Amino acid sequence: MTTIGIIGAGHIGTALAQGLIDLGHDVVISNSRGPESLAPLIAELGPKAKAATPEEAAAAGEWAIVTVPMKSIDQVPVEPLAGKIVFDTCNYYWERDGRIAVLDENQATTSGMVQAHLPNSRVVNHIRAAEILTDGTPAGTENRRALATASEFPDALALLTETYDAFGFDTVNAGSLSESWRVERDRPAYAASRQNATELTANLAVATR
Repeated sequence: MTTIGIIGAGHIGTALAQGLIDLGHDVVISNSRGPESLAPLIAELGPKAKAATPEEAAAAGEWAIVTVPMKSIDQVPVEPLAGKIVFDTCNYYWERDGRIAVLDENQATTSGMVQAHLPNSRVVNHIRAAEILTDGTPAGTENRRALATASEFPDALALLTETYDAFGFDTVNAGSLSESWRVERDRPAYAASRQNATELTANLAVATR
């Protein structure tokens, strides 16, 4: 199976690590406090998980997940992620991150900022983790939950779609990263707790910026 580098070990990173391991993958996970601080998490995740620095996790992964606060984007290693698909789960919460003018003024998107920081990576937006381990159902299930994504790169979209499906979710493509604001905080597609593909498509369409 695949080895996946995870940069960020908060709620999202931890949930995705567990889910990916359950699917048979290996994960190399990191945080800003050093591998030693992840010892309890690694013990919980088991032998398919390894703690590392962000640089080591980025280098080890065949593809990677970046799940850090927006205020910490500039700390994500660039060179080890060059040429790789990167799943971006970052959300902007000004209460945590401080004010970021280009986001407040709708001059940028969170995933666009991640792509700008990782110019040689193929960024795709974005996985939600609140119910990723509990809310999935088999393909073809009536009213199956859907999650949104956006990217410039067909192979990144294909990998995310495959990953969503493995977790038990349909995928709705919101378009390029310039359109990824449609799934950012406080928009209908973000705020709704559960949407099928039809409902999610409608919520993406009615979003205002």
